[in-house]
Amino acid sequence: MPTVTGPQRELAQAPSETDPAVAGLTVGLGGPSGRFARLGSSWWTPLRIVLAVCTVTFGLGVLQKAPCMEAGWDRQSWRPFKALCYSDIGFLYQERGFAEGNRPFLDTGNYPVLEYPVLTGGFMEVAARITWLFTGDPKKDITAEQKRDTAGVFFVVNLVMLFICALLLVGFTAATARGIETRPGAARGQPLDALYVAAAPVLALTSTINWDLFAVALTAGAMLAWSRGKPVWFGILLGLGTAAKFYPFLLLGPLLIVCIRGRKLWPWFQAVIAAAVAWGLVNAPIYLLAKNEWLSFWQFNDQRESDYGSIWYVLKLANHEVADVNQLNIVIFAGLCLSIAILGLMAPRPPRFAQLAFLVVAAFLLINKVYSPQYVLWLLPLVALARPRLRDWLIWQACECFYWMLVWMHLAQFLAPGDPQVPDRIYWLSVILRMAGTLWLMLVVARDILLPEKDPVRRGDLVDDPSDGVRSRAQTRLATASASASA
Repeated sequence: MPTVTGPQRELAQAPSETDPAVAGLTVGLGGPSGRFARLGSSWWTPLRIVLAVCTVTFGLGVLQKAPCMEAGWDRQSWRPFKALCYSDIGFLYQERGFAEGNRPFLDTGNYPVLEYPVLTGGFMEVAARITWLFTGDPKKDITAEQKRDTAGVFFVVNLVMLFICALLLVGFTAATARGIETRPGAARGQPLDALYVAAAPVLALTSTINWDLFAVALTAGAMLAWSRGKPVWFGILLGLGTAAKFYPFLLLGPLLIVCIRGRKLWPWFQAVIAAAVAWGLVNAPIYLLAKNEWLSFWQFNDQRESDYGSIWYVLKLANHEVADVNQLNIVIFAGLCLSIAILGLMAPRPPRFAQLAFLVVAAFLLINKVYSPQYVLWLLPLVALARPRLRDWLIWQACECFYWMLVWMHLAQFLAPGDPQVPDRIYWLSVILRMAGTLWLMLVVARDILLPEKDPVRRGDLVDDPSDGVRSRAQTRLATASASASA
């Protein structure tokens, strides 16, 4: 059987060869692959493996939502919380006028305005129109029972659409992790790092709570575009992601630091312009036709009080409510971003894009005034690219899963003591533990930036960043020019 050596051997490395924790787990299974292993010869390529694992993980998540699907998305009972299967999808179909055929933002009637960005509203309308193909034209005089029935169909349609988003997310992450060669003979990234997305328990538990997976897939596509040296496509996909959820916009800050360190600011300007144009083209029609309804998303988030999952909510429950959370959030987040920028500019070697992107988004989630369980999806691809190590991933996932379970038990009042004056301190613990898990990852990634030799992704003397195709291509051209000059 032929051996694999040299650069090909590096390209074909398995996680058991690069991650000590994974290698330890393989002891009972024969240990890491040996030098005679036929890597890459099987039909099961890395991409097919991660897509298959994603399918299994997402399927388990669908089974986990079965009790709520059987109950018909009835908000009048506590069953969605008791069974840990709550999802906004089935309820908002009934409560935002979709069951009667209303269009988001344009047809409000007696229903609250949809409190979501424009592109997410469009995603919901597409799902609703597909639903109507199966249930018939919606009726204004629809009964409550008929609403629950059609909401079930709507949920299934969204399952299919979100599953496609999950596959795209995993595929984009695998392709980004593989990256491009920075110089002749350089090792590529590891596409199997996408297993940290595909096999994540939180992918099963939170993918169908809301529509965040749509924005996460667009953001992962933007990361892939940048890794291929396409700043305009990066900007377009990031702008679309921001039109679906606000957070992708945050990646422009880390990208600026990366471009400053790489002395290539023009690609950053290209990305910003493309993102602004894409975001504007999506939002302009709704803004012009229904300005007040378009503003509802921004007003809702501005006026929203401290809510579930945040440290501010815990302080409020402990009778130490902060008066103006919005201003305090802005100040703290600005301070954290400044610290991350200084870290990126002063690091001994240029930091990787995914590292800085993870730190900024994690900082935002750490101090935000609300933390819905599905927000963990925002970090999934960034963690896989920034810190693909099993030990740290398991610590973080355990903290997130514990919080996911406790928030539903808190809402179902399972944890409430008999005395109404006694607070629910177990829920407080879950929030603090979730924050501790995120903070742990932030500290480890910051250490990797300060000590590049600790970074599990870097290899070689030159910048080795699979998620930065613009700088990698520049390095390749520089290395080629130097080689030609020497010859």
